[in-house]
Amino acid sequence: MRVVPFEVHVPEAELDELRRRVRATRWPDAETVPGGTQGVPLDVMRDLAGHWADGYSWRRLERRLAGFEQYRAEIDGLHVHFVHARSSRPDATPLIVTHGWPGSFLEFLDVVGPLTHPPDDAPAFHVVVPSLPGYGFSDRPRAPGWGIERIARAWATLMAGLGYDRYGAAGGDWGTSISTLLGLQDRAHVVGLHLTPPLVAPDLTSSDLTETERADLAARQAGTEGSAYSAVHASRSQTLGYGLSDSPTGLAAWIFEKVAAWSDHDGDPFTVLSRDQVLDDVTLYWLTGTVTSSTRLYAESIQTVERWMTTPPRPDEVVRVPVGAAIFRDNPRPSRRWAECRFADVRYWGTPERGGHFPAWEQPRIYVRELRATFRAVLGR
Repeated sequence: MRVVPFEVHVPEAELDELRRRVRATRWPDAETVPGGTQGVPLDVMRDLAGHWADGYSWRRLERRLAGFEQYRAEIDGLHVHFVHARSSRPDATPLIVTHGWPGSFLEFLDVVGPLTHPPDDAPAFHVVVPSLPGYGFSDRPRAPGWGIERIARAWATLMAGLGYDRYGAAGGDWGTSISTLLGLQDRAHVVGLHLTPPLVAPDLTSSDLTETERADLAARQAGTEGSAYSAVHASRSQTLGYGLSDSPTGLAAWIFEKVAAWSDHDGDPFTVLSRDQVLDDVTLYWLTGTVTSSTRLYAESIQTVERWMTTPPRPDEVVRVPVGAAIFRDNPRPSRRWAECRFADVRYWGTPERGGHFPAWEQPRIYVRELRATFRAVLGR
């Protein structure tokens, strides 16, 4: 595996063009009903776009990224970007952490330091944070076949190539699926998983549902209202891509709607994620031209994920490496009883007080606490 150092620097002309396009946005009419039920309200998007054009600094993010060791490795014909942060602790556990959509490796920047350089009584980690194929600074696949199974194999190759014989895996969204597959495909080398949350099917045959299980079933039913994006990604990513690749404001609205809907806040998403944090993520998608390639992962793998969430696992799909879970305020929020049908060795089950679909991004301190709890239980220290 050939690994080369990577630095982020975007030409100023590209940033100027981005600002020009944002300022030239052709705005739609305002929504006809209040409350955001038709999507992101016009006044909210005008405010966000105004900050993007005249207040936001990509160079600020570049300066921060310069403080992280970043690389690109050629794996299975594709160059994969990753952050690699090594701990000075001799007992540190290698850990690969995987993001999903519409996130990126940026979600985990705030947790890298606490995980690599913890207090003496907390577990330490060598942290690897890759960008999914088709996302960020990783290559965009040029042919079908890069689904979650192949990505998991690539992650196993990456960790072996970095010299890590035994490692842990963590993730949310697509990262949950990929980490789960690492536990299946690379069981001999994976010491444990931390999932936020595990993807499991409900037990509809049970006549004694707990309050948590009833709430999860209700949330799954209600969650179908906002699922049209997934169907579009899976079936019409190319058509969608023409608009989102041409209009930065359209791209920002498409991503921000899900960030606002899925994060844990009391009505204002900017109380947990700043405008700059949201725009860092959106700008990464814009500058790398990866919005279309990122959505194609749905065509590759959403049917597998949906089957995991609706159908009991086959015997070969039962994960037998140790698992810890943090059930943040997100959908789904499965019960431990249901999870133990798919994960045979659940060591930790946390229900944090705050945090939604992007817990490391929204609540880095709580995320670190929960991940440490998982690996204390997994490693026995």
